[in-house]
Amino acid sequence: MHKQVGYFRRRKILKQANYLDLTPMVQHEHETEPEGTIRLLIPRFSGPILGRLLQPRARHPYMTVSLDRFGTATWLLCDGNRQVRDICRELQGQFGKDIEPAEERVTTFLSQLYKQRMIVFRELTPPDRDRH
Repeated sequence: MHKQVGYFRRRKILKQANYLDLTPMVQHEHETEPEGTIRLLIPRFSGPILGRLLQPRARHPYMTVSLDRFGTATWLLCDGNRQVRDICRELQGQFGKDIEPAEERVTTFLSQLYKQRMIVFRELTPPDRDRH
């Protein structure tokens, strides 16, 4: 899981950035369903204490979110190497007119995932500092 920068810095960066230039990275694991779509696995307890103590004992340690075929394709393309613009192009090539208007749909979907802390944007994560 990647750390994020503070709220005000993140907000300033988002106001100045073109959403299509951001690079999404997934925050959670997923599993493939029989029909080919994916189900996101979101830990029920994520804090350091609750996560360590309660997560292993929970009957259902994960909450799940099932994605449709467009959401599945988008999620799988959020690898931390592709910008939103590239993801839109690939989805247009894969789905054609079914996903139009692609940029609007993809940015809305990624915004929802970001608000729910299921993805982060590489540009909004603090740089790793080498410790010697």
